[in-house]
Amino acid sequence: MALSAENQQPPVIVVMGVSGVGKTTVARLLADRLGLPYAEADDFHPAANIAKMRSGVPLDDEDRLPWLRALGAWLGERSAAGTGGVVTCSALKRRYRDVLRANCPDAWFLHLNGSHDLVGDRLAHRTGHFMPPSLLNSQYATLEPLQADENGTVLDVDASPETLVERAAAALPH
Repeated sequence: MALSAENQQPPVIVVMGVSGVGKTTVARLLADRLGLPYAEADDFHPAANIAKMRSGVPLDDEDRLPWLRALGAWLGERSAAGTGGVVTCSALKRRYRDVLRANCPDAWFLHLNGSHDLVGDRLAHRTGHFMPPSLLNSQYATLEPLQADENGTVLDVDASPETLVERAAAALPH
C-alpha cells in the first residue's frame, strides 16, 4: 500500500470527474489495489437530490452542500482512524473540493478526464444509473480542473481502468 510521506498513513483519495468518466470502476479497483475502504458518493445523496437529477434537473450548490459535508466527514473519519480510503465524488468545482478538504486536509484528488465525445458515448450506453446523459453539458460547464496548489493528479480516461489504477498508484505521494 502506498503511504504518504508527510504522515506515513494510508492515503485518503477522492476519484473525481464528470459523470461517465469511470469514477466508480477506477475507485473500486484502486481501493482493492491499495487495500483501502471504498465509498460511493452517490450513496451519500439525499433522496431529493437523486429525484432532482433523475428528472434531468442539475443540482445547485445548495443541493450539494449537505452531500459534500457528508463525504468530507467520511474522508475525515478515514484519515483520523488511519485507515485511508477511496471515495468517488464529481468534485467539479474548487469550492466543492474545499468543502471536502475542510474535514480532510490531506485528501488526494484523482481527476479522471475525458473528451466530451468519449464520455457522452459512455453515458449513452450506461444503464441503471439516475444521472441522465442530458446533464453532461452542465457538468462540463461546471468543471474546474485541479489547480496547481491542489493535492492530486489528472489522468486521461483513454486507457483501461487497470492502467489508470496503476498510473494513479504510481502518482500517489510516497
